[in-house]
Amino acid sequence: MIHTACFVVLALAATSTVPEKPAGAIEVPAMLIKLIEQVDVPARAAGALAAVNVSEGQMVAEGSLLAQVVDTEAQITEKRAQTEVAIARIKAKNDINIRYAKKSVEVAKAELRRSLESIKKYAKSISDSELDRLQLIVEKGVLEVEQAEHESQVAAFTWQIKENEYQAAQQAVKQHRIVAPIGGVVVQVGKHNGEWVKPGDTVIRILRLDRLRAEGFIKARDLGQVLQGCEVELKVDLPNTPGAHFSGSVVFLDPEIDPVNSQVRIWAEIQNKELRLRPGMRANMTVRLPSAKP
Repeated sequence: MIHTACFVVLALAATSTVPEKPAGAIEVPAMLIKLIEQVDVPARAAGALAAVNVSEGQMVAEGSLLAQVVDTEAQITEKRAQTEVAIARIKAKNDINIRYAKKSVEVAKAELRRSLESIKKYAKSISDSELDRLQLIVEKGVLEVEQAEHESQVAAFTWQIKENEYQAAQQAVKQHRIVAPIGGVVVQVGKHNGEWVKPGDTVIRILRLDRLRAEGFIKARDLGQVLQGCEVELKVDLPNTPGAHFSGSVVFLDPEIDPVNSQVRIWAEIQNKELRLRPGMRANMTVRLPSAKP
């Protein structure tokens, strides 16, 4: 423990004697070009492949249809669910029973009112039993209005349930479509027309090449500068184009310092719109510090 503590003190003292590098730019040699995104696109539904629309080496856009699983049953289920939604919607919007019940109450109340007026003019013109019957008809009509309104609410909820079932059926149809989650180049087609797939089986593998990562190491003494987000310039020797330049920016700086070589891992995202860079290439990178920007 004593020797370790001494070593740490000496190491810090030695680091503090290193002259600070002037502001401007940091040169990072031996950067390695790597992929940022690569996707093994799986099947999401079980069935036989009706079509595989891509081949190795083909560029695909995000969202494009890569392959199709037979979806005959899913299509039938979707159409049935769509029809059931239409029926439920008609029932939910049908207020005939409510209007009829309310009208019946109005008629029953009017008849009861006339009977009461008749009694005021001519006592005993209507028996108590008849008045009870008329009162019962009014109360029954009020209850029928409540029942019709209740059934209308149930119909509305049923409509919503059918809407949800229709959306689930639509989603089931979509799951039979295998689409590209990212844009890139197809490097592997693992399944072909007629083959059976189940959820999770890899069908297509895609690499994204229009945006790559340059990964390397910088000295710990350069950490005094704010590097996150700084612009970078990558210099790569391409076939027939030595010293080709590419732009990007720093997106990641490892919080850990390697205790052996006092280096820190750094990543920069590089734009590769023309697809001239390839993963595995080596390059030199210049990090332009904020004070060096024009």
